Amino acid sequence: MSGDLSRPRRLPARFDAPYASILVKPHVAGVRPSTAARARPARAGGSGTRITLGGMTRADNDKPVVLSKIYTRTGDDGSTNLGDMSRTHKTDPRLAAYADVEEANAAIGVAMAMGNLPAEVAEVLSRVQNELFDVGADLCTPVTPDPEFPPLRVEPSYVEWLEAQCDRFNERLKPLRSFILPGGTPGTALMHVARTVVRRAERTAWAALAAHDDVNPLTATYLNRLSDLMFILCRIAADGTELLWKPGATR
Repeated sequence: MSGDLSRPRRLPARFDAPYASILVKPHVAGVRPSTAARARPARAGGSGTRITLGGMTRADNDKPVVLSKIYTRTGDDGSTNLGDMSRTHKTDPRLAAYADVEEANAAIGVAMAMGNLPAEVAEVLSRVQNELFDVGADLCTPVTPDPEFPPLRVEPSYVEWLEAQCDRFNERLKPLRSFILPGGTPGTALMHVARTVVRRAERTAWAALAAHDDVNPLTATYLNRLSDLMFILCRIAADGTELLWKPGATR
């Protein structure tokens, strides 16, 4: 993942939740958004609540947004804001994509909290959880040429890191001779649930790419590699207790 904070970058003001007063900060101190962007009002039932943008220092990198009010009624007409504050309907495939990414993140969180996973697996998943927010941020912000404030985007290094983790863990596993039945230990079962949600998020991301030409394809590529990694980590978590499919065993 790129750690370069020297370039301006804007995180999305929101995911699919009606936040009213949100401070979206470029990652470089002194970089200011356009006057039009600062003055753009949020549609909050005529209340005049505004989306305010300001400068952000390196020290504030862990505080990308400020959420001061959670409900605004702005989505009561079935529409919502994308990351660039443009409005779209809640049935937009891009919203479905980053909603599924959020669900995948939540499923991973359950596996980490309740699955008693190996420490090395939990460490990898902790990074994945943060990167899934990056993926969601990318999906909810339409790609535009030469943006004034380049938003957070999934980059090739994200995918390369996942591939490195796949190689790292897979080299210690024996080849499979059948498909794996989801189950075994609680941690393994929870990991399989999370894996399948990641796969659904990938399919939804590809659907968004098919419907819109302003979606970064690396978001779908990332989810594809993550589903591979999740499968491998399921095997690591099982630690030899895998349940294998026996075709036609009950006939």
